[in-house]
Amino acid sequence: MADEVGFLMSPSVKKTWARKAQTPVVPYRCRRHKKVSVLGAVALHPATGGVELLCDFHPDSYVRGEQAAAFLHRVLAEYPGVPLDLVWDNLAAHRAPIVKELLTQHPRLTLHYLPPYAPDLNAQEGVWCLAKHHRMANHSIDRLDDLHREAQRHLDDIARDPHLLASCFRGAGLALSIPSAQ
Repeated sequence: MADEVGFLMSPSVKKTWARKAQTPVVPYRCRRHKKVSVLGAVALHPATGGVELLCDFHPDSYVRGEQAAAFLHRVLAEYPGVPLDLVWDNLAAHRAPIVKELLTQHPRLTLHYLPPYAPDLNAQEGVWCLAKHHRMANHSIDRLDDLHREAQRHLDDIARDPHLLASCFRGAGLALSIPSAQ
């Protein structure tokens, strides 16, 4: 399952604990147009049955057809020689001409589109929620390269925990059991 997300310079402000009469303040500059776009996929490895996370980062950029096609090339390279089914939403970039052309060149890749307004069906949304709204909540990051580094660090941490990734599948209502060797 794949999706895209934007990590913004303005923080996702969440409730937190503080001493009585000491209201926490999250300092940040208003740079709402600066962001790090990420294309990602929670993948079920065909040979091992393990769960993996793939991410491509695009600092200060939006996800367009070219980025979507490059991500699909990466997915194809990560899983050579096996049929691939990729599920993602209806973003215009996912249906771009360059993506359609890629599909004709790689018949082992089949794309499936989620219905509109159905993020609860996408396991990748759980990964984004963990990284963006929990681990990076209340950040006061001031530079785009620092935001990129922090987003990558948190996603790498999530990627190292196969049980956490499996919980994202379960959160989307998908049955998944991972081998006990992980």
